[in-house]
Amino acid sequence: MVLSVVVGLVAQNGGQAGETLVDGVPPVPVRSRYLLLDRRLIDRLDNAQLVLGSIKKHPANPLFREDKPWEPRFDNLYANVLHDEQDKLYKCWYSPFIRDSLVSETPRERRSEVRYGDRQREMGVCYAVSQDGLKWEKPELGLVEFEGSKANNLVVRKTHGAGVFKDVHETNPDRRYKMFYAKAVRFSPDGLRWSDAVDCREIDAPGDTHNNAFWSPELKKYVGITRLREGQRTVGRTESTDFVKWTKAVEVLRGDPQRQSYAMPVFRYSDVYLGLLMILRGGGEDRVHCELAWSADTLRWERIEPGKPLIPNAEVQGAYDWGCVYAAATPIVRDGEIRLYYGGSNGKHSGWRDGFLCLATLRPDGFAGYEPVDLARQAAVVTRLMVCPGKPLRITADAAGGSVRMALLDADSRTLAISEPVSGDVTDQPVGLPQDVVAAQTGRNVRLRVELSRARVYSFAFGN
Repeated sequence: MVLSVVVGLVAQNGGQAGETLVDGVPPVPVRSRYLLLDRRLIDRLDNAQLVLGSIKKHPANPLFREDKPWEPRFDNLYANVLHDEQDKLYKCWYSPFIRDSLVSETPRERRSEVRYGDRQREMGVCYAVSQDGLKWEKPELGLVEFEGSKANNLVVRKTHGAGVFKDVHETNPDRRYKMFYAKAVRFSPDGLRWSDAVDCREIDAPGDTHNNAFWSPELKKYVGITRLREGQRTVGRTESTDFVKWTKAVEVLRGDPQRQSYAMPVFRYSDVYLGLLMILRGGGEDRVHCELAWSADTLRWERIEPGKPLIPNAEVQGAYDWGCVYAAATPIVRDGEIRLYYGGSNGKHSGWRDGFLCLATLRPDGFAGYEPVDLARQAAVVTRLMVCPGKPLRITADAAGGSVRMALLDADSRTLAISEPVSGDVTDQPVGLPQDVVAAQTGRNVRLRVELSRARVYSFAFGN
């Protein structure tokens, strides 16, 4: 791929940050990183389109499966995975059906004769750990009774689609870990020993999905994502200042009757919110895949390439994720990659299926990026005005076999400096402009122009 980046940092009337408005809109403030999937950054496009990044499914898949008496059916798994830097451990909370009478009563060799359906089922939350995120252990915790024994990895019973996260915002150590599920929340100091359920019926949502919650620093509130059923499955949103009293959930995203929004774990990445949107494909197909959406405020959502999976199903029927893909709540960014854990299953959503924990990976910042619509022509992406921090410009792009180049322009579009080409697939790669020239623009409103030839660009940043 070849990438030629021409970046014009244009001082508007020589003014300082905030002095110049374009159509009444102030310049983009300084950020630690600028993801180009954020439409707030974009002023205009020429032959450029935003496309999903390319995931890689890990060769170790599947990572674990239903292999305990209290795991008759993973169903959608609804996994929540984090890497605990303090404990140096990967931790996973997942929600199997710990009781499923039809599964338990129907031998595998007879299942082709019996239609799967809900009978007597109970969901719980189980816990697993891993040193490397690939080889997982289901420890005997001795906490929750199941059929007369506590020799299991259960932490809670009688929940549905629980979202679990470690809240670094929390000052009360007894509430460091939080659980959010249909109509209730729980608290824990360690993620294992959980409080009694706190009723939250005021959310007024069925919540029969992967519920998840997080702290929003912009809103200074907790945001909960759940599911409504207004003629079809839709994504619902609720908020709370204390994680106990919540607002009534309102719809924030809807698919269509044949492509319904089944679940959407949401997480903050850089200065945007990303949603891993599970789509239930109807019309007799009865399979689930994962798409991508983004939001600036958790209220208004835009889908990226609707209908195209970020995490697709396997093409071969019966493979571990041929039937359903359900993304875990929050990706993990470590060791130069983004880890997207997910629950996979080898059968259709409403049928017999085996379930597994699986892993897909993305390159850094690789959720989505711009590339040419017509590969035979050059493409251009021009940003809105932004405040220049005056530090070296770095870029993240896929340009194997090609190059990255940058030019600095003054207020009259005269070239002040131009970099040497930077080649290859690069992450936070300096583009090499003379720093004294860039520093002279510190605090001024600037604009970037990216020109693409057979390449994809994901993000840029200013910094050493």
